[in-house]
Amino acid sequence: MEEGQDSWTSVDKLYHIIFCFSLTLLFSLLISLTHSSFLRSRSLFFAASLSLLAGAAKEAADHLGFFRSSGASAKDAVADVIGVVIACFLLSLSKFFKRKSKIDDDDPIAGIALV
Repeated sequence: MEEGQDSWTSVDKLYHIIFCFSLTLLFSLLISLTHSSFLRSRSLFFAASLSLLAGAAKEAADHLGFFRSSGASAKDAVADVIGVVIACFLLSLSKFFKRKSKIDDDDPIAGIALV
């Protein structure tokens, strides 16, 4: 791909971010529903890996000419990584607050009120 055609501000980069963000959320949800505790405990890692693999496969297909695009781009790959990083950050925050609220609910002293 020619450098002049591949702008950081193109809508294509936004599509790559949204695509990998959505895939990471979807894969994380699906993995968290499995019966395997090994997979559930590492759902974020596997979700991110699968999402990046899908993004890399799309870039390889672009390079080989399977899609009507102007070819593979390193900027597209960076946009894929950005989408995955945003999703991982939000999922980590969600797990942190869920874990924290569970700990607070289990605290017997938290239910005692001094009147």
